[in-house]
Amino acid sequence: MRFLILCFFISFYLNASESPNIVILLADDLGYKDIGCYGGPVKTPALDKLAAGGSKFSDFYSGCAVCSPSRATLLTGRHHIRTGVYSWIYDKTQKSHLLESEVTIAEVLKGQGYETAHIGKWHLGLPSESPHYKPTPAKHGFDYWFATGNNAAPSHENPNNFLRNGKVVGEIKGYSCQIVVDEAISWLDNHRKKDAPFFLNVWFHEPHAPIASPKEISDLYEGSTKGKVYSGTIDNTDRAINRLLEKLEKVAPKEHTLIIYGSDNGSYLSDRVGNLRGKKGMNWDGGIRVPGIFYWPGKIVAGKTLNNPAGLVDVLPTICSLLGIPNPNGKHIDGSNLQPLLTDNDSFKRHQPLFWHLQKSRPIVAMRDGKYSLVAEPDYELSKKNMFDEKWIPAIKKGGYKNFQLFNLEKDPGQQTNIAEQNPELLLKLKKKMLAINASIMAEGQDWHLK
Repeated sequence: MRFLILCFFISFYLNASESPNIVILLADDLGYKDIGCYGGPVKTPALDKLAAGGSKFSDFYSGCAVCSPSRATLLTGRHHIRTGVYSWIYDKTQKSHLLESEVTIAEVLKGQGYETAHIGKWHLGLPSESPHYKPTPAKHGFDYWFATGNNAAPSHENPNNFLRNGKVVGEIKGYSCQIVVDEAISWLDNHRKKDAPFFLNVWFHEPHAPIASPKEISDLYEGSTKGKVYSGTIDNTDRAINRLLEKLEKVAPKEHTLIIYGSDNGSYLSDRVGNLRGKKGMNWDGGIRVPGIFYWPGKIVAGKTLNNPAGLVDVLPTICSLLGIPNPNGKHIDGSNLQPLLTDNDSFKRHQPLFWHLQKSRPIVAMRDGKYSLVAEPDYELSKKNMFDEKWIPAIKKGGYKNFQLFNLEKDPGQQTNIAEQNPELLLKLKKKMLAINASIMAEGQDWHLK
């Protein structure tokens, strides 16, 4: 028996030591047409290098059109309402948070012997400003965390609201993106077990408002003062990412590290979403389509642009597949495994269309199924205030939809021509899919108003 136990631990150690390091880089409010490799105006050589050395998606989507729910979807591979997050979280008044019962990427990887760290914005509920119970990142699988509850305050410059493993840090001189990378590098150097693979989850604050960037960087760009600073925050973040990439190559050969890059939702600037309709907070493609880059030399096809619709919801099942481990047991995973696409295999098939719901958005729901986009408005009315009210939950869970609109995104990426009337059979087919997904999600929705 002792021999069998010893063999198990030797096997576990060998498998863990051969596992890739995993790094997720997430921007905040970055538009589909912001960065260089997506045709944007901002110089982003570090991200362009990742795209050239890996695969990027032309039609990549966030988990939601606003912050908190998109992050919940990324970490769990599940629609955010299943995870307890209906909209963006305001800790001072809301009970909402990412449920402890959810299984995150960090928890999956810890089970495989990974060291785990979250660095940067969190926005999934923190107890520091809440009268209600809120789990910290430590309760979601992170050994180490350095985070803000929401945005960097008072802006990206000299933020004063970071917590390190639950303790207030105080004002830190510098810009948020550089501070976040400083902390990530410090963790790599000083706080992890060097003989274990690691998961480093780096969530930047830029370019979410209130914005700030070094003047010498902002002055490189044309336009209004706001536009120049906005571009400067993205440029500054790319410079910070470059420092992190250089450090990662010193830690391990680049063939040993999987890097994933995306944004939590579209830009709040309408001129940064290209020809897409809408912007942040809207379930038109301008609010939910974002950059998506996967980089793992020797494993993921280099220099390829993938046109299949994909999104942050697919990250967890894709990581599980790339590592050869199962998805979390007992959880409905809404995302699909992208490995066949990333490894140039034609066997990819999405098991469920991409789906979005956001109460304050009009349209309130959207679904992407192949080349088609279906959107609808609610058949009920609630207050249009920006802050989510947990008293709305019963109406949301019971509510239906009306004014369905259908678009062919191959011919009409700007969603300008509603083809529902000309395609009644297709409309009916897609409506049935949308309503089935919606019913499944709402059945799991947390009743925060009763807590």
